[in-house]
Amino acid sequence: MVSAVDHDTLVGWLTRLKLTAIRDQLDSLLDEAARSDLTMRETVALLCEREIARKDERRIIMALKIAHFPHARDLEGFDFEAQPSIDPQQIRELATARWVAHGDALLLLGPPGVGKSHLAIALGREVIRQNYTVLFTTAQSLVASLVKAHSEGRLEERLAFLAKPKLLIVDELGYLPFDPNAAHLFFQLVSRRYERGAMLITSNRSVGEWGSVFGDPVVATAILDRLLHHSHVITIRGDSYRLREKRRSGLLQKATPTLFA
Repeated sequence: MVSAVDHDTLVGWLTRLKLTAIRDQLDSLLDEAARSDLTMRETVALLCEREIARKDERRIIMALKIAHFPHARDLEGFDFEAQPSIDPQQIRELATARWVAHGDALLLLGPPGVGKSHLAIALGREVIRQNYTVLFTTAQSLVASLVKAHSEGRLEERLAFLAKPKLLIVDELGYLPFDPNAAHLFFQLVSRRYERGAMLITSNRSVGEWGSVFGDPVVATAILDRLLHHSHVITIRGDSYRLREKRRSGLLQKATPTLFA
C-alpha cells in the first residue's frame, strides 16, 4: 500500500519522471476526474492523454522551427475553388503522409502565383503532425549550400545532413538555371535520397523543360528517372492569385499567358 503523499512530494515525483503536463495541471485534472466520477483506470487514461498531448505539442513546435518554413501556411487557408485543376481529395490523401513513409517524390508544377509554395508548406506541416521530420529550402539556397560545401571539401557532410529529414522540400526549382557543376551536385543529392527519403519539389517548369533548367539534358534525365520512379505529379493550371487581385482592382485588364495554360 502507498501511504498518503503530500502535494509537494507528488509534484517532485512527476518532475523526476518528466511528466510535466500532469504536474502542471495536477489539481485541475484530479478535479475533472472527480467531477466526471471517473474510475481509477479512466483517471489514469485522462492523465496519460494530457501528457501525450503536451509532448506532441512541444514536438510539433520544435519540428516546425527545425523545418525553417518561411511562412505559416495550412490547407484550410488554401483556396481550392480558385484552382479547379487541383483535386482537394488528392491533397487530403497526401496530407496523411503515406507517400512520405514510402520515400516517394511529389512534384507541384505550375506558373508563378498559383499556390505551389502554399501547398508545399501546408503539406510539410501536416507531415510534421504525422511525426516525420521535414526541412524546407529554396532551390537556389540548396544549390548554393552544395556548391559551397563542395569547394570547402565538406560535400559528404552536407549530403548526409540533407539526407536526414524524412521529407526534403525544395521550392522554386526552375526560376534560375543551374550551372553544370551545380546540376551534378543536385543529382548526387537526389541519388542519396532515392527510395530512402521523400522529396517535394515545386517548379514553374514542366518536367520536359528541366533539361534547360539543369543545363544538361543527360543530368536532367537522370534526376527525373529517380524522382518519377515513385512519384505523384500535380500540375496546377490556373491564374496567379496576385494577378487576379490586380485585375479585380482594375490594374490589369486581362490575364497574362502562362507556361501551363
